[in-house]
Amino acid sequence: MTKQLALPLILSLFIFASLGIYGKAEAASLEKGTRGPEVRDVQSRLSSQGYFSIVPTGYFGIITEKAVKRFQRKHGLQADGVIGARTWKQLKKKSAKETDLDRLARIIHAEARGESFKGKVAVGAVVLNRLKAEGFPKTVEGVIHQPLAFTAVADNQYSLTPNREAYRAARAALRGEDPTRNSLYYFNPKIATSSWILTRGQTVKIGNHIFAQ
Repeated sequence: MTKQLALPLILSLFIFASLGIYGKAEAASLEKGTRGPEVRDVQSRLSSQGYFSIVPTGYFGIITEKAVKRFQRKHGLQADGVIGARTWKQLKKKSAKETDLDRLARIIHAEARGESFKGKVAVGAVVLNRLKAEGFPKTVEGVIHQPLAFTAVADNQYSLTPNREAYRAARAALRGEDPTRNSLYYFNPKIATSSWILTRGQTVKIGNHIFAQ
């Protein structure tokens, strides 16, 4: 083979090999060390469900890996910290509940914006505890808008835009943090007007709120 023929052939083989490698990279799973818009999408989905607590960066580091593993363990997947086909499918499926984070942050901000971070998490935990209890709606939206359930809904404070701490508290509650000891109610004894709430078994006082079963 002449040098004139050999050189183009070698170049062609190199180009095809490079394309093949690139194609495999594009099809590869997302894992620690990768970056890009797909990683940011993963982080946003994890954040909406309470697994990722910082602003999405687009870089798949150790914080993202740990969040992915928590998600995988929660949903019965292999906890390898890699976004493969099965994890992607489950993550996209669960992301349908993304607006629950916003609703939870909104009710936390409306009901507890003067409270400590722990007090804010506690309000979010009460909402989520009601989902599992008899006599309450089975959606976050339903619990929040149940008639006479929350003063902040009745007086329209629920329409206020939640701040960053309200979102942090909502994510903490969604992760399972519950400083209320599984309480279903809370009240401020300084302004409470219902005598019925005083008949409930009290569990803990956090800031201005007393929590009860």
